[in-house]
Amino acid sequence: MEIFYSGNIGGMAEGGRTLCTLSEEESAHCIRVLRHRSGDEINVIDGEGDLLCCRIVDDSPKGAVAEILERIPGWGGHQYNLTMAVCPTKNMDRYEWFCEKATEIGVDTIVPLIGDHSERKVVKTERLSKILLSATKQSLKGKIPAIGAVSSVKDFIKNAPEDSLKLIAYCFEDGSVPRKSIKSVLGSYSGKDIIIMIGPEGDFSKEEALLALSCGFIPVHLGESRLRTETAAVVATSAVYFHNMD
Repeated sequence: MEIFYSGNIGGMAEGGRTLCTLSEEESAHCIRVLRHRSGDEINVIDGEGDLLCCRIVDDSPKGAVAEILERIPGWGGHQYNLTMAVCPTKNMDRYEWFCEKATEIGVDTIVPLIGDHSERKVVKTERLSKILLSATKQSLKGKIPAIGAVSSVKDFIKNAPEDSLKLIAYCFEDGSVPRKSIKSVLGSYSGKDIIIMIGPEGDFSKEEALLALSCGFIPVHLGESRLRTETAAVVATSAVYFHNMD
């Protein structure tokens, strides 16, 4: 199934139907590579959650235009609202891998965090946006995950919504704070809004972890294996996905 993306929806076709315009990159792929022409029907996502069943009316490779025949809301969506707040890895390829896989599984917002132990302090989100778009289309979803503003761990903790289930994956190796499995915590939660924090290679600092607890975050573990940052983030995303699977 071929999926295209349009962030430019507006204008009216004959009969009162709405038009959408593909970007130059999407148009080139649609018209030059896949050789679609006026009259062909294509599938377009709006990035907000809807699938648009369209017919091409202008096959320009620099700005193809299609009329929307049908709109399917919530296409490929899920029943929860998941924010993954994850510290970028030193090797950015690993973080990009997490973003891609989390999108395929099901995530709504990804927030890059900079913690006390973070080795990477700068995150450029332009490339991440392209990765999320590609993964959204590949996994047959209508909504592209949002990339939150880069934040310090402490600021994110202080500003996290009170009405969400707030989880932090932290070791507490000294045993001072008991942890529950993420599976058991999710099992006792009936709401939809979930926030999960994953630390950098050196984990969160003790100060950050204690601040999170004081602000209502629940410490959880992801099993007995010691996981890399990006692996832990994918495991946590998967846990939410499977918990909400019908």
